[in-house]
Amino acid sequence: MIVLRRFTFWLALFGLAALVHFVHATTGASPMQPPPAPPPEKPFTNGIGASGIVEALRENTNLGVHLAAAVKEVRVSVWQQVAKDEVLIVLDDRERRALLTTMRAELSVREAELNRARRKYDRLSTIGAGPALAKEELDTSEDDLLVAKANLAKAQAAIAENEQLLERYIVRSPIAATILQVNIRPGEYATPNAATAPLVLGDISELQIRADVDEQIAPRVKEGAKAVAYRKGEAQNPIQLTFTRIEPFIVPKKSLTGGSSERVDTRVLPVIFRFTNEASHKTYVGQQVDIFIEE
Repeated sequence: MIVLRRFTFWLALFGLAALVHFVHATTGASPMQPPPAPPPEKPFTNGIGASGIVEALRENTNLGVHLAAAVKEVRVSVWQQVAKDEVLIVLDDRERRALLTTMRAELSVREAELNRARRKYDRLSTIGAGPALAKEELDTSEDDLLVAKANLAKAQAAIAENEQLLERYIVRSPIAATILQVNIRPGEYATPNAATAPLVLGDISELQIRADVDEQIAPRVKEGAKAVAYRKGEAQNPIQLTFTRIEPFIVPKKSLTGGSSERVDTRVLPVIFRFTNEASHKTYVGQQVDIFIEE
């Protein structure tokens, strides 16, 4: 009996110790894991931190179409370098060209009417008003000639206008740049107010960074301030930046990093820096970076 009681006592004590160990193991704080990539160190004694996004020099150009039409040709591809005024997209202009053919036929009619009215007026003016020709008939012939001239000028103006409209079916590059995105294909229907721009292009001979500085610390940013940027996960390869300008207009923050503590209602001061894109450590348009600005 005594042996049974001792066994029960030790069994209960063991169960209690196991319970304490289980509770401690499940509720205790796990050791913090090191980050997959070390964060960049602050390069300045006094500095401001901000996030930024890489853009083409003088910003990206979202190129749209002038009017709604089907796409006939897309003459460029991503990474292609284009010159200013080079043709990028050709829209289907068959309907407009058919209308132009009709207008040219109408022009021929107006020219024939003018020739007829001129011959009649010349004949009657040679005779002159008198017993053989009433003055009213001569005046009417002159008016018919003026009307024929006006109709001809109207037809010519309509053709010139239509030829100008044909140019709107061709999308040309406004700058010398590199094609960054092609978001449309032949056969698709393009509209001027499309949510996604058919083409995105920009000058990437140099790049610029648009830094979003929180409005609460915006007054601490100085003209000509030094700055360094770090690509995500590359704390050992800083990008030396050159100050370009401060845009004097606070805007809602649009470039979000996805951090759990990031506020989506933040308003920021855009500060623009530029840098040379090194071939050894390529930086791409649209890439997010961490920026430190010296005070």
